[in-house]
Amino acid sequence: MANIKVMLSAAFKEAYLELVPPFERASGHQVENLWVPSVQMMNRLKGGETVDLVILSAAALEDLRKAGIVSERTDLAKSGIGVAVKAGAPRPDISSGEALKRAVLAAKGIAYSTGPSGIYLIKLFERMGIAEQIKSRVKQVQGVPAGSIVARGEAELAFQQVSELLPVPGIDLVGPLPPDVQEITIFAAGLHAKAPHPDAARALITHLTAPAAASVIRKKGMEPA
Repeated sequence: MANIKVMLSAAFKEAYLELVPPFERASGHQVENLWVPSVQMMNRLKGGETVDLVILSAAALEDLRKAGIVSERTDLAKSGIGVAVKAGAPRPDISSGEALKRAVLAAKGIAYSTGPSGIYLIKLFERMGIAEQIKSRVKQVQGVPAGSIVARGEAELAFQQVSELLPVPGIDLVGPLPPDVQEITIFAAGLHAKAPHPDAARALITHLTAPAAASVIRKKGMEPA
């Protein structure tokens, strides 16, 4: 029986935490989880840290694959970006890109992460022509949910993957970004090229992509890939 070391970002966390215990019971393998923000993960892996499995955005995994760090990639889930406010606060109109732009301009503080959603939002706000106007009100966070900043009253709007906003206490999900400005991110599992336990890691991937996993993934705010 193997001790599988998995390095992963928070977007897939809620579904993953529900899916792993049945795998451990059925297989006899143990899973060790390293929760690392995406930026730090890339630095650690490119710096030579070895694990069995990496779960990250597909785009970042492709970068690791091209660098020879990851040898195989399997898509797990698709995730859209959501918007949240403090629990009980008025919900802004985000029914279109223009409505979202007005809501962001009116907000006293905006929180987003350094992960894929935050990278996209920086470009979106630049494209909308409001990046400079909101610069002083933006809080970009790493290692904590953007929703927690809104729950504490330090910002009015939180943007992050829907799956990362749903479990945060003290906030209300307003909804996903409107279709005309939404960005869907694929999260994928990558087998490390020097994985100590490749067969056990592949067995975990098979479990995470099995038909039975689909309902858990949907329940946690994502769509199976």
